[in-house]
Amino acid sequence: MQKGSAVTGFQSEKRLVREYYTALEDARRDTVTGVLDRFLSSDHRWRGYHPFYELSGIDAVSETFWVPLIQALAPLQRRVDIFFAGDNALDAGGRWVVSMGHLMGLFDRPWLGIRPTGKLQFLRYAEFMRVENGKITETAFYIDIPHFMTQAGCDPFPHQTGTTLVQPGPQTHDGLLFDDADRAEGAKTLARIESMAKNLGTWQSPLPIEEELRLDWAEDMIWWGPHGIGATYTIDRYIKQHAGVFRASFTNRSSTGHVARLAEGHFGGFFGWPNFSAEPTGGFMGMPATGKTAEFRVIDIYRRAGDKLVENWVFIDLLHLWKQFDVDILGRLTALQEGPR
Repeated sequence: MQKGSAVTGFQSEKRLVREYYTALEDARRDTVTGVLDRFLSSDHRWRGYHPFYELSGIDAVSETFWVPLIQALAPLQRRVDIFFAGDNALDAGGRWVVSMGHLMGLFDRPWLGIRPTGKLQFLRYAEFMRVENGKITETAFYIDIPHFMTQAGCDPFPHQTGTTLVQPGPQTHDGLLFDDADRAEGAKTLARIESMAKNLGTWQSPLPIEEELRLDWAEDMIWWGPHGIGATYTIDRYIKQHAGVFRASFTNRSSTGHVARLAEGHFGGFFGWPNFSAEPTGGFMGMPATGKTAEFRVIDIYRRAGDKLVENWVFIDLLHLWKQFDVDILGRLTALQEGPR
């Protein structure tokens, strides 16, 4: 933090979350619930990817998500690439802490029916936590299960328009805002994110997609998409490898809605439950036209440089998306895992 800069004042919330992370990393099956009890409110609301969805209360979060994961991926290590906090800019309000990176461990026991490899494995995550009165009262915890499956040799989405990889953090290596950042910089980032959401939110702009994107994005933008879509680089390739394909494959997109939207320094993001809905017209990830509308649950994390957005880490619950069209990706694991290992 630079001397004399205006600060956002989120030290107590950040400290709580960092202590929670340390305690959770050290937890074992018989101590997880106790750790959650120390840091989470008794009526905690937890939102997660398929097959977890919404969980209520400490016991449910512990037994449904954390205990099985800690047993499967051990010893669990959290590798944080981005960490920031802020006041929710939306009417729901609240002070939120945001974290993004990977959970890592040796995959020695099955998880969600995925066979263990006995090797080092990463689980990509992004997390929004609302902090009130010294407790974490809400969590949105989005993870890239298809990427985890792929590392174990059972890729559910083998044909992607982008590139699959273990994704890095910010190019600038400055995403850990443990000290509070300049308030003015956060306001600039939030304004740019809100402008982008407005410009791209319904696909109704009269501008060509290239010009539409250039309103808010740098020419050399990087879009770190989820497994099943992949990552892509520059506006031109982003259009060819995702945005253009996606728009051509869906219609009747709803307006965008979020639960929380915030920024600090050069970083910001949002999540929705859901963010928007749309109807597939055919083509996206091999999905046929269905005549049905599907909802999209998404977390977006952004980095701003100057007056443009330059990096975007995206988490889309593709398992939930496919499940809405009666395709159970996890239910196909037996077939995906057949054959020699």
